[in-house]
Amino acid sequence: MSAQNSATALRPIAVGRLGGTAQAALGVLAFSFSFPATAWALEGFGPWTVTGLRGILAALPAGACLLASGARVPPRAAWPGLAAVAVGCAVGFPLLSTLALRLSSTAHSAVVIGLLPLATAAVGALRAKSRPPRAFWLAATAGAAVVLAFTVQQSGGAGLTAADLYLFGALLLCAFGYAEGGRLARDLPGWQVIGWGVVAALPVNALTGALALTAEPVHWNWHGVTGLAYLAAVSQFGGFVVWYRGMAAIGVPRASQLQLAQPLLTLCWAVLLLAEALPGAAVPTALAVVACIAATQRAGRGR
Repeated sequence: MSAQNSATALRPIAVGRLGGTAQAALGVLAFSFSFPATAWALEGFGPWTVTGLRGILAALPAGACLLASGARVPPRAAWPGLAAVAVGCAVGFPLLSTLALRLSSTAHSAVVIGLLPLATAAVGALRAKSRPPRAFWLAATAGAAVVLAFTVQQSGGAGLTAADLYLFGALLLCAFGYAEGGRLARDLPGWQVIGWGVVAALPVNALTGALALTAEPVHWNWHGVTGLAYLAAVSQFGGFVVWYRGMAAIGVPRASQLQLAQPLLTLCWAVLLLAEALPGAAVPTALAVVACIAATQRAGRGR
């Protein structure tokens, strides 16, 4: 893997194709535990405290790695993308998904966030000013409609709940962070992309954590500490290292195909780790979303 050779220029990072697939798959596996870990963390901490502390704790290894490697500050052209990573992946998604999980089950949230590959592909297409074929947008719209129908059915026909609104906001912000991070990881090492993003978000997360600790109660327990540790070390930093490297090596579309397994994996962990009872429509809806995402990928390849 080549290194950055100046403060103003970047050189493409070379990663083996097989290695890229394995790393992207490892990233999907790591992220599939994020919602159960959040549910555990909420047993000991409030949602704003979880968001602030996970950001602070993730910035420690990220900053240490950047300093130890002598990584240079990325060129100015990279900072808008890094800002999207910071806002989407290090602040927005953690906060909104945590607020949602305080109000909704892990299984329900996993189905809604199953739209993330579709949202990432759409944002990537708009960001690249490309024009995917009509079949792509039809499949993407169908996937969104399936999830909307699921959320309305779960609310008893009352419409979208506050948790659903949090989740839709979270997946939109995360889609921007994924798309920009995958683009930057073609030129910067994946660990530096998320490393700089987490460090850039540190002031916001530090202020959030400091204020939240004075307002929200803390109950120290094994689940809370373990969940928070996983979110900081894996969901906020380690998982992104392999995910961005995998995306850079095999491309966003192919990486998104691997991400099809994430909501189904999260449903499994919700049952095994949290003893949740799955809603009757959860698995069929998740499978329908997987089919829609697969259709978008096929449409993109056809073009």
